[in-house]
Amino acid sequence: MASKQTSRVPGPGDPDYVAGSRLGLPDSGPGSLAGWWSRIAALVVDWASSMAIAVLLFGGEVVTGGGWQRWMILTVFFVQTVLMTGLTGSSIGHWLARIGVARLDGKPLGFLRAIPRAFLICLAIPPLVVDGDRRGLHDLLLGTVVVYRR
Repeated sequence: MASKQTSRVPGPGDPDYVAGSRLGLPDSGPGSLAGWWSRIAALVVDWASSMAIAVLLFGGEVVTGGGWQRWMILTVFFVQTVLMTGLTGSSIGHWLARIGVARLDGKPLGFLRAIPRAFLICLAIPPLVVDGDRRGLHDLLLGTVVVYRR
């Protein structure tokens, strides 16, 4: 009996798989999936800028104090992330790393996705659970992906 050959599309577990190709993203260049180092660098810049802004607005107690002050860096991070990604698709760190958040359907991110996305990032666990296309739970839930801008 003759066997049928089927063509199989490589998935995230296959050695030939290029992350993001299953999502229709290019292999490299603008619009391709952002790398881990760019994403980590962007997060460090976003956190550092949020810390600096919080210290300027609320004083040094945001770093050393207790009570409401201990939440101000995270609050500034949330607000800055929502405003920047909602308006431009990139936070301050994303912009410097030349990456940004894009919707899979090609529409602008907007505030309706920026708010829950920033909230889930602030919870810390959703960004740590990722799939083979480098999308955390927050991106999977909201239909977004982090891509290179240039």
